[in-house]
Amino acid sequence: MTTENLIALSEDIERWAQDAAFRSSDDIPRLRRTPGWLPSFTPESVAERREQLAAFRSRLAEASVPEGDVAAAVDARLLGSVLDRVEWDLDVLRNWERDAVFLVGQIIGPWFDLLLPRPPFSADVERGLVTVAASIPERVALATRNLERAGVGDLARAAAVELEGIGERFAASIEGLAGVVTDDTLAQLRELATPAGDALAGFATWLSESAAAFAPSTPVGRERFVWFLRHVALIAEEPEDLVRAALQDYRRAVLAEMVTRNRYRDIEPAPIAESIEAQVERQIEQEAEVRAFSEAEGLLSQPDTLGRYHVAPMPAYLEPLRFLGVSDDLTDEDRLDVDGVSYMPHPEPELPYFYAANARDPRLGIIHEGAHYKQLALSWANPDPIRRRYIDSVANEGIAFYNEELMLLAGLFDDAPHSQEVVHNFNRLRSLRVVVDVSLATGAFTLEEAIDFFVRLVPMDVETAREECAMYLATPGLAMSYHVGKQQLLRLVTDAAVSQGTAFSLRALHDRVWQNGNVPFSLHRWEILGDRSDLDSIDAYAGSLPTA
Repeated sequence: MTTENLIALSEDIERWAQDAAFRSSDDIPRLRRTPGWLPSFTPESVAERREQLAAFRSRLAEASVPEGDVAAAVDARLLGSVLDRVEWDLDVLRNWERDAVFLVGQIIGPWFDLLLPRPPFSADVERGLVTVAASIPERVALATRNLERAGVGDLARAAAVELEGIGERFAASIEGLAGVVTDDTLAQLRELATPAGDALAGFATWLSESAAAFAPSTPVGRERFVWFLRHVALIAEEPEDLVRAALQDYRRAVLAEMVTRNRYRDIEPAPIAESIEAQVERQIEQEAEVRAFSEAEGLLSQPDTLGRYHVAPMPAYLEPLRFLGVSDDLTDEDRLDVDGVSYMPHPEPELPYFYAANARDPRLGIIHEGAHYKQLALSWANPDPIRRRYIDSVANEGIAFYNEELMLLAGLFDDAPHSQEVVHNFNRLRSLRVVVDVSLATGAFTLEEAIDFFVRLVPMDVETAREECAMYLATPGLAMSYHVGKQQLLRLVTDAAVSQGTAFSLRALHDRVWQNGNVPFSLHRWEILGDRSDLDSIDAYAGSLPTA
């Protein structure tokens, strides 16, 4: 099979996934959906997915990659990872039948996702909103049947907390669309508000009352987690090595934060923005400043075709449902002419963790979420469609996390001492996420212990900690992606600099990695350095995937 055949297989997988893949609350856009799309999570639909997965596996197994064609071999590995992730989601995590937090996202997440791009909304989007709202009572009933069979208590309790006051909040989201959608659409949505809200509120009550009778949360276990590392994430390290590296970086970050705070102890922290309008205006200026800084310092090219990453006031229709995902629109490969945007609440002293940082210095968001936007926009312009569409959190989050410290070391925050302190605190958080992720996966932490761990050691507010830990319990491997990816990119940069000597260009390496920013770093090493050592270790793994 030629590379063209691999691309054809990728196109077929993409079309299938646009309909069959579950909705994700991750801030990295994974798939382009048709307005009105609803994820299916019935046992029958899962059985159909397994059949299609087997067919795709057969096609990939028949593929032949030309001898010595590393690029085609990388593409084949990416497709194998995609299919292994489907099996992981369906038969190991089984969130479609176990996880109430996940199912809440399948029920009302499409509503939230439709509202993320900035208005005006198309007629198709407005019809999609009506479709989603009308579907809620029936889909609550489907989710209830799944959870009656296989629900997990910790996740049911977490979902019940998320859904507190959900009837009123969903109605408020609808009312927030006044003047945004047509009068006819608004009237239809208002008629649907009560049945949808009642169904969601009843679901919350049922979850709270039923959680004690559900099964306890069970870790995926070390054996299956290693299978995930080798087959899905394409990581050669052992789980314990990842934790040790993260704890070492955590200690370094704690010291760096303390020393920075002491150094600038007589300087007052930057004030919170006086208004959301002032924050938006400052962010526009600083986004341009960061772009110019990256160019001037030779860190990353900023092509004229690359859009901008801005912030905007949190819309009234998103505010009540912020728990459903990250409130931003990082666009997609069909909208590269649209600027990325993150929605921010009005500045106030008691903002949650990340919002508070951005309200003091918008660059703290630009160097992470803005890095996501740039990396994705550059990757979506990649001429290889397989690399445009493959998404791996370790690569994506690793690049953004790496970019935080890169900008700090390069001097971006020389004028903002306390922002330096915050970057070190971000490092604390990202490093500790590895400990939480692996500990939840192996059963060393319960959900409540993980929340307490974050609150005490980051420190982090309970609301943010609960949202993060509930997602990590249900999706092992996601929380670790920030630190693990950063360490792998640091290793790649260091080895490239040493091996290439005076010919090494940091800008050229960054440009290549960002354009191929969805590709796991074990594959980058093979393409850029000719180093197959990670892949050889991965290939030597002989473990199977127990799903029982």
